Amino acid sequence: MSSMSRTRPWDVRRLPRADGSTFLITGGNAGIGYFVAEQLAGTGATVVLGSRDPAKAEAAMGSIRSRVRGARLRRLRLDLADLASLRTSVDSLETECLDAVVCNAGVALDEPPRRWTGDGNELMFGTNHLGHFALTRWLAPLLSAAPAARVVTVGSFAARSERLDLDDPQSGRDYRPKRAYGRSKLAQMTFGFELDRRLRAAGSPVLSVVAHPGGALDSLTPSRPPVHVRGTGERLRGLPAGLLVQGKEAGAWPVVRAVLDPGVGGGQLWGPTVFGLRGEPRLEPVRDHFADARVAARLWDLSRDLTGVEPSFEPR
Repeated sequence: MSSMSRTRPWDVRRLPRADGSTFLITGGNAGIGYFVAEQLAGTGATVVLGSRDPAKAEAAMGSIRSRVRGARLRRLRLDLADLASLRTSVDSLETECLDAVVCNAGVALDEPPRRWTGDGNELMFGTNHLGHFALTRWLAPLLSAAPAARVVTVGSFAARSERLDLDDPQSGRDYRPKRAYGRSKLAQMTFGFELDRRLRAAGSPVLSVVAHPGGALDSLTPSRPPVHVRGTGERLRGLPAGLLVQGKEAGAWPVVRAVLDPGVGGGQLWGPTVFGLRGEPRLEPVRDHFADARVAARLWDLSRDLTGVEPSFEPR
């Protein structure tokens, strides 16, 4: 990635160039992931959209190309709920190195019944956390081959009020979808901070950074047909909420900064400026329960046992 003066304020609309870099965004065909891909495409980097659905990935790439002249885009068939498929997906990247992976894709269920992945894991925990844990293992050689790669984990404001129950990680007791979702995002963020501790201990140049979009609503998100279409009525109904939260285009800003800003450090948390809900990206303090080393070590061991793999980065 190109260097940028540390004295110039970060401008979400004047991103530094990243020609020659390759970035993978999981879930890059919709939501926050789409806008991360769109914004990174404007830097000259090659942006790979990871998606379960090739048709949706193609539609997203078409939308980006209509807005970003000369966008360098690829798609990758990627199903985080299918652990056995991830190594094959990474092999099909056919690249010598990867400058960043944005661990963004996720499932959010609003009501019962509980659903499962093909591997027998609760769908949200299995996709949002375990899938990214396993994916990071297979991407490790490509990330290690880059000069200064980053693993950027997209967390959620919903994780603030949750606590992990590692005696019941699959929510087998008292299943509540919204709570299970918040815990799955908390697991992701805990993994992101623990990964950076292990990277530093191993002497790896790879950084692990956590970012979150704050409050990001569809009703405040600009249209990107056919990926997202916002009608006039929806836009008007969403205007009052704009005092507190924002759309997904702005929600992507902290994630993009975590990928590009040379001043970002490993183990940091980035989110919106205004109460962590809206505004331009800023560095946030890491809450104790996000980075509890004892809990993180237990989660790591549990994740290794459930996936059968373990991320490992060799120092250069």
